[in-house]
Amino acid sequence: MPQTLTAIDQRPDNRGHYAGFGGRYVPETLMQTLIDLESEYRAVAEDRGFQAELQALFSEYAGRPTPLTRVRRYESSLPGNHRIYLKREDLLHTGAHKLNNSLGQGLLAKRLGKKRIIAETGAGQHGVATATACALLGLECIVYMGAEDMERQKLNVFRMRLMGAKVETVTSGTATLKDATNEAMRDWMANCDDTHYIIGSCVGPHPFPMMVRDFQSVIGIEARRQILEAEGRLPDHLVACVGGGSNSLGLFHPFYDDDTVRFWGVEAEGEGLASGLHAAAVNGGSVGVFHGSMSYVLQNEDGQITPAHSISAGLDYPGIGPEHSFYASTGRAEYVPITDREALDGLQQISRLEGLIPALETAHAMAQVSKMAAELPPEQLILVCFSGRGDKDVFSLQEHISFDGEK
Repeated sequence: MPQTLTAIDQRPDNRGHYAGFGGRYVPETLMQTLIDLESEYRAVAEDRGFQAELQALFSEYAGRPTPLTRVRRYESSLPGNHRIYLKREDLLHTGAHKLNNSLGQGLLAKRLGKKRIIAETGAGQHGVATATACALLGLECIVYMGAEDMERQKLNVFRMRLMGAKVETVTSGTATLKDATNEAMRDWMANCDDTHYIIGSCVGPHPFPMMVRDFQSVIGIEARRQILEAEGRLPDHLVACVGGGSNSLGLFHPFYDDDTVRFWGVEAEGEGLASGLHAAAVNGGSVGVFHGSMSYVLQNEDGQITPAHSISAGLDYPGIGPEHSFYASTGRAEYVPITDREALDGLQQISRLEGLIPALETAHAMAQVSKMAAELPPEQLILVCFSGRGDKDVFSLQEHISFDGEK
């Protein structure tokens, strides 16, 4: 019998708050839509028929469970004699963890009778995953994407269009993920009667952060079982990159009550916190309201959202989800910044030693593992969410990485 989502329950209060973070800060137009969405979601979270259908899609279509891979050559390059495992979400259909959520919300949208789906995307992986789910389920798909991200992620733009999605170019603001989200929210407010918005991360108004986390928790449920089988014990450390925070919460959440397991969320430091060109909402931001919820955000003294920067389109977002904000405020997780340069170095290290080319987002997590190895006690057990593969980033990587003998 499939495990229901509530079997690993840790939910916000009835107004969608995690100790003050979260909530619904939206126009009145959307309030009833969100209330109806929460009601239907709570029903399907307990519905074993829905869960069985989702689990069948995970196993027969998406390719779950994804494996754990121990990276021995990478381990030997680091001090400390640590054992390091990767949870291989890069092997999921479409190349990243995003499909878990898109399939779940796509099925939910059909329950709600919605035939039109909108989404936002930065790195393009959520857009591809949503286009994939819509093609499979017979739903209309519109994806909003910033012009700068479309240039950085040409491959994913083509993939979305190939599957029948309409990709709307967003040129306002910084033309990145924040602005794509703004446009998707405007569309949803105008068309909420027949449209479902598949938000791609653990951000936005309640119940989206809770829903996305629950659909992504399959990562941690599998990883917990797999690491116990491989090592006979729980890991000492979980490491994952954090933008809005879906792959990291998907890994962390099933381990929440395991006090011996430390959580490390890796933020994008860009060109450095002092430069102002970064996307580190915990390390370089403050608490405010953004895209419908209360969380850590990048903002000026007047509460206006300031631009984010990261070499990684998927982390180039000026906020972090409310549950991550709760983890940060209580100390349950530690949030550490990694620069663009460190991420590029981390990407090359794991690529050359293991033949695994991570997405630039994932490269931030790998860089943190390399950085922390010397500071940890010896012989620690480390589990990393290898959230996506780097095919989509080759055009960006060519601009930043050169090889011996190249002109």
